[in-house]
Amino acid sequence: MVRTHAGPRRGDQVAETAATLRTVAHNVRAARTRAGLSLEELGRRAQVSKGALVALEKAQGNPNLATLVRLADTLGISVSALMQGPPEGRVRVVAADAVAPLWTGERGSEARLMLTTSGPAPVEVWRWRLEPGEEYPSHPHQAGVVETVSVTAGRMTLLVDGTEHAVEAGQTATFDGSTSHTYRGAGDRTCHLVMTVHLPPGPGSTT
Repeated sequence: MVRTHAGPRRGDQVAETAATLRTVAHNVRAARTRAGLSLEELGRRAQVSKGALVALEKAQGNPNLATLVRLADTLGISVSALMQGPPEGRVRVVAADAVAPLWTGERGSEARLMLTTSGPAPVEVWRWRLEPGEEYPSHPHQAGVVETVSVTAGRMTLLVDGTEHAVEAGQTATFDGSTSHTYRGAGDRTCHLVMTVHLPPGPGSTT
Protein backbone atom coordinates (compact mmCIF):
# COMPACT_ATOMS: atom_id res chain seq x y z
CA MET A 1 0.00 0.00 0.00
CA VAL A 2 1.35 3.38 -0.91
CA ARG A 3 0.89 7.06 -0.48
CA THR A 4 1.33 9.85 -2.97
CA HIS A 5 3.85 12.65 -2.67
CA ALA A 6 2.62 16.19 -2.26
CA GLY A 7 1.47 17.75 -5.48
CA PRO A 8 -0.03 16.18 -8.61
CA ARG A 9 1.78 13.43 -10.51
CA ARG A 10 1.07 11.30 -13.51
CA GLY A 11 -1.10 8.39 -12.42
CA ASP A 12 -1.90 10.05 -9.08
CA GLN A 13 -5.60 10.34 -9.83
CA VAL A 14 -7.28 6.96 -9.55
CA ALA A 15 -10.94 7.51 -10.38
CA GLU A 16 -10.48 7.76 -14.13
CA THR A 17 -14.09 7.20 -15.19
CA ALA A 18 -17.48 8.34 -13.96
CA ALA A 19 -18.43 4.71 -13.31
CA THR A 20 -15.37 4.16 -11.12
CA LEU A 21 -16.06 7.33 -9.15
CA ARG A 22 -19.69 6.30 -8.60
CA THR A 23 -18.52 2.92 -7.31
CA VAL A 24 -16.02 4.55 -4.95
CA ALA A 25 -18.68 6.98 -3.71
CA HIS A 26 -21.15 4.16 -2.99
CA ASN A 27 -18.57 1.98 -1.25
CA VAL A 28 -17.20 4.79 0.94
CA ARG A 29 -20.68 5.83 2.00
CA ALA A 30 -21.72 2.21 2.70
CA ALA A 31 -18.55 1.44 4.68
CA ARG A 32 -18.89 4.66 6.69
CA THR A 33 -22.52 3.83 7.49
CA ARG A 34 -21.61 0.29 8.58
CA ALA A 35 -18.92 1.70 10.85
CA GLY A 36 -21.37 4.21 12.33
CA LEU A 37 -19.13 7.17 11.54
CA SER A 38 -20.22 10.68 10.67
CA LEU A 39 -18.52 12.56 7.87
CA GLU A 40 -16.74 14.68 10.48
CA GLU A 41 -15.48 11.69 12.46
CA LEU A 42 -14.30 9.75 9.40
CA GLY A 43 -12.55 12.85 8.12
CA ARG A 44 -10.83 13.41 11.47
CA ARG A 45 -9.62 9.82 11.75
CA ALA A 46 -8.52 9.55 8.11
CA GLN A 47 -7.08 13.10 7.96
CA VAL A 48 -9.33 13.94 5.01
CA SER A 49 -11.31 17.19 4.96
CA LYS A 50 -15.09 17.04 5.36
CA GLY A 51 -15.46 18.91 2.08
CA ALA A 52 -13.42 16.29 0.23
CA LEU A 53 -15.51 13.50 1.78
CA VAL A 54 -18.78 15.21 0.88
CA ALA A 55 -17.59 15.58 -2.72
CA LEU A 56 -16.38 11.97 -2.81
CA GLU A 57 -19.69 10.57 -1.56
CA LYS A 58 -21.46 12.63 -4.23
CA ALA A 59 -19.19 11.06 -6.88
CA GLN A 60 -17.48 14.38 -7.51
CA GLY A 61 -13.81 15.31 -7.62
CA ASN A 62 -11.02 12.82 -8.23
CA PRO A 63 -9.42 11.32 -5.09
CA ASN A 64 -5.78 10.30 -5.16
CA LEU A 65 -4.37 7.03 -3.89
CA ALA A 66 -3.18 8.53 -0.60
CA THR A 67 -6.75 9.54 0.23
CA LEU A 68 -8.15 6.10 -0.60
CA VAL A 69 -5.44 4.37 1.47
CA ARG A 70 -6.21 6.53 4.51
CA LEU A 71 -9.96 5.95 4.14
CA ALA A 72 -9.52 2.19 3.68
CA ASP A 73 -7.22 1.93 6.71
CA THR A 74 -9.64 3.94 8.85
CA LEU A 75 -12.65 1.88 7.74
CA GLY A 76 -10.78 -1.41 8.19
CA ILE A 77 -11.20 -2.56 4.60
CA SER A 78 -9.00 -2.95 1.53
CA VAL A 79 -8.34 -0.26 -1.07
CA SER A 80 -9.91 -2.38 -3.78
CA ALA A 81 -13.01 -2.86 -1.61
CA LEU A 82 -13.56 0.86 -2.14
CA MET A 83 -13.08 0.56 -5.91
CA GLN A 84 -14.69 -2.74 -6.90
CA GLY A 85 -18.30 -3.59 -7.59
CA PRO A 86 -20.01 -6.83 -6.52
CA PRO A 87 -18.08 -10.12 -7.02
CA GLU A 88 -18.31 -11.40 -10.58
CA GLY A 89 -18.07 -15.13 -9.89
CA ARG A 90 -16.24 -17.89 -8.05
CA VAL A 91 -13.13 -17.58 -10.24
CA ARG A 92 -11.67 -14.27 -11.28
CA VAL A 93 -8.81 -13.94 -13.78
CA VAL A 94 -7.32 -10.47 -14.08
CA ALA A 95 -4.84 -9.44 -16.76
CA ALA A 96 -2.27 -6.80 -15.86
CA ASP A 97 -3.14 -4.65 -18.88
CA ALA A 98 -6.81 -4.64 -17.80
CA VAL A 99 -5.97 -2.81 -14.56
CA ALA A 100 -5.03 0.87 -14.66
CA PRO A 101 -2.01 1.88 -12.56
CA LEU A 102 -2.92 3.51 -9.25
CA TRP A 103 0.43 5.27 -9.24
CA THR A 104 2.87 6.19 -12.01
CA GLY A 105 6.25 7.67 -11.17
CA GLU A 106 8.08 10.36 -13.10
CA ARG A 107 10.63 7.80 -14.39
CA GLY A 108 8.03 5.24 -15.46
CA SER A 109 7.55 3.24 -12.27
CA GLU A 110 4.02 2.07 -11.58
CA ALA A 111 1.83 0.13 -9.15
CA ARG A 112 -1.28 -1.85 -10.13
CA LEU A 113 -3.72 -3.31 -7.63
CA MET A 114 -4.64 -6.55 -9.39
CA LEU A 115 -7.28 -7.86 -7.01
CA THR A 116 -8.26 -8.45 -3.40
CA THR A 117 -9.29 -11.85 -2.12
CA SER A 118 -12.61 -12.18 -0.30
CA GLY A 119 -13.13 -13.47 3.21
CA PRO A 120 -12.68 -12.20 6.77
CA ALA A 121 -8.95 -11.48 6.28
CA PRO A 122 -8.54 -10.29 2.67
CA VAL A 123 -5.25 -10.12 0.79
CA GLU A 124 -4.42 -7.43 -1.77
CA VAL A 125 -2.27 -8.49 -4.71
CA TRP A 126 -0.23 -5.74 -6.39
CA ARG A 127 2.13 -5.69 -9.38
CA TRP A 128 4.91 -3.13 -9.18
CA ARG A 129 7.50 -1.84 -11.59
CA LEU A 130 10.29 0.26 -10.08
CA GLU A 131 12.78 2.11 -12.23
CA PRO A 132 16.36 2.52 -10.91
CA GLY A 133 16.57 5.20 -8.25
CA GLU A 134 12.83 5.88 -8.11
CA GLU A 135 11.12 5.34 -4.79
CA TYR A 136 7.72 5.45 -3.20
CA PRO A 137 7.09 5.88 0.54
CA SER A 138 4.06 4.39 2.25
CA HIS A 139 2.50 5.67 5.42
CA PRO A 140 2.19 3.15 8.29
CA HIS A 141 -0.98 1.08 8.00
CA GLN A 142 -3.36 -0.15 10.66
CA ALA A 143 -2.06 -2.62 13.24
CA GLY A 144 -1.97 -6.21 12.00
CA VAL A 145 -1.21 -5.45 8.34
CA VAL A 146 1.59 -7.66 6.96
CA GLU A 147 3.22 -7.04 3.57
CA THR A 148 5.35 -9.28 1.40
CA VAL A 149 7.36 -8.33 -1.68
CA SER A 150 8.56 -10.97 -4.15
CA VAL A 151 11.02 -9.67 -6.74
CA THR A 152 10.71 -11.43 -10.11
CA ALA A 153 13.29 -9.38 -12.05
CA GLY A 154 15.94 -6.82 -11.14
CA ARG A 155 16.40 -5.74 -7.55
CA MET A 156 15.03 -3.24 -5.09
CA THR A 157 15.83 -1.62 -1.78
CA LEU A 158 13.19 -2.01 0.89
CA LEU A 159 13.35 0.54 3.71
CA VAL A 160 11.49 -0.47 6.85
CA ASP A 161 11.55 1.82 9.84
CA GLY A 162 14.69 3.52 8.52
CA THR A 163 16.69 0.34 7.80
CA GLU A 164 17.57 -0.64 4.21
CA HIS A 165 17.19 -4.22 2.97
CA ALA A 166 18.31 -5.41 -0.48
CA VAL A 167 15.80 -7.73 -2.19
CA GLU A 168 16.87 -9.37 -5.46
CA ALA A 169 15.18 -11.48 -8.13
CA GLY A 170 14.00 -14.76 -6.64
CA GLN A 171 13.84 -13.35 -3.11
CA THR A 172 10.79 -12.55 -0.98
CA ALA A 173 10.69 -10.25 2.03
CA THR A 174 7.95 -9.81 4.61
CA PHE A 175 7.48 -7.08 7.19
CA ASP A 176 5.06 -5.34 9.53
CA GLY A 177 3.08 -2.86 7.47
CA SER A 178 2.25 -0.72 10.50
CA THR A 179 5.77 0.74 10.40
CA SER A 180 6.98 3.35 7.92
CA HIS A 181 8.32 1.78 4.72
CA THR A 182 9.58 2.75 1.28
CA TYR A 183 10.10 0.82 -1.97
CA ARG A 184 13.05 1.90 -4.17
CA GLY A 185 14.34 0.62 -7.48
CA ALA A 186 18.00 -0.45 -7.27
CA GLY A 187 20.72 -1.38 -9.74
CA ASP A 188 20.67 -0.38 -13.40
CA ARG A 189 17.59 -2.22 -14.67
CA THR A 190 13.86 -2.19 -14.04
CA CYS A 191 12.68 -4.08 -10.97
CA HIS A 192 9.46 -6.11 -11.22
CA LEU A 193 7.80 -7.42 -8.10
CA VAL A 194 4.58 -8.85 -6.75
CA MET A 195 3.38 -7.41 -3.47
CA THR A 196 0.76 -8.89 -1.16
CA VAL A 197 -0.88 -6.93 1.62
CA HIS A 198 -2.45 -9.16 4.29
CA LEU A 199 -5.20 -7.30 6.12
CA PRO A 200 -6.23 -8.20 9.66
CA PRO A 201 -9.67 -9.74 10.24
CA GLY A 202 -12.33 -7.20 11.00
CA PRO A 203 -16.10 -6.72 10.79
CA GLY A 204 -15.79 -4.59 7.66
CA SER A 205 -12.91 -6.39 5.96
CA THR A 206 -14.80 -8.71 3.60
CA THR A 207 -14.65 -7.44 0.04
